[in-house]
Amino acid sequence: MNTITSMQNPRVKNAVRLRERKHRDRQQRFLIDGARELRRAIEAGIELVEVFVCRKLCETDDARRVAVLLERTPADVIEVSESVFSKQSFGDRDEGVLGVAVTPATALAGIRLPEVPLVAVLEGVEKPGNVGAVLRSADGAGVDAVVLADCRTDLFNPNAIRASLGTVFTLPVATATTTEVRDWLRREQLAIFAARVDGSVPYTQADYRPAAALVLGAEATGLSSAWNGPEVTAVGLPMLGTTDSLNVSTTAAVLFYEARRQRG
Repeated sequence: MNTITSMQNPRVKNAVRLRERKHRDRQQRFLIDGARELRRAIEAGIELVEVFVCRKLCETDDARRVAVLLERTPADVIEVSESVFSKQSFGDRDEGVLGVAVTPATALAGIRLPEVPLVAVLEGVEKPGNVGAVLRSADGAGVDAVVLADCRTDLFNPNAIRASLGTVFTLPVATATTTEVRDWLRREQLAIFAARVDGSVPYTQADYRPAAALVLGAEATGLSSAWNGPEVTAVGLPMLGTTDSLNVSTTAAVLFYEARRQRG
């Protein structure tokens, strides 16, 4: 196999374009940067189109595992030089493997919930790093699904994938409008707990043991009025210092693990 040494190579240029959402949406493809993330994607059955490999940089255990797993996938493996790979990779983690994958379906209809589910809903979140961090906490706390409602970033932004440590591929995830999500929660008969700065119920006093959805909004704007009403319990965290709220991913982790504690 010839090693690609030029950034002008069409396949290299096309992969780089996937850093931008408009190209991800247009091509229905996305980048998986990082050996651990790529390994988890392969193990989860994500459809890979091609993988760029710089063997000189494949020094971690995860990178070596990916090299073995690639033998079992139909993806094209493309050798690139170190200089080309450094231009393709995201951030400063040059681990020698970069995947291009088909964007999986993220419709609510694809979510299959257990008998007494715990679901996380993120509304209007803009920062992909926050989305990824929430996914990581959801995975750790055993949340059954994560749904993005009217979010202003996409699940497969490279920053979201990186911050999630690849758990975006192992968790049931979906995207929809807020109206669609509210209707879905009603059909699934989930109790709704909305995290608000002025939440009247302390988060430790809410009962998350029945089928439940924990809803969080963007830090700047909070939750929309769609999450008001008698069927929604507004919960709050005590803020004893000068600031009035926590980062959305920190709030999510606190709520997830309180729900897990209550559920034993």
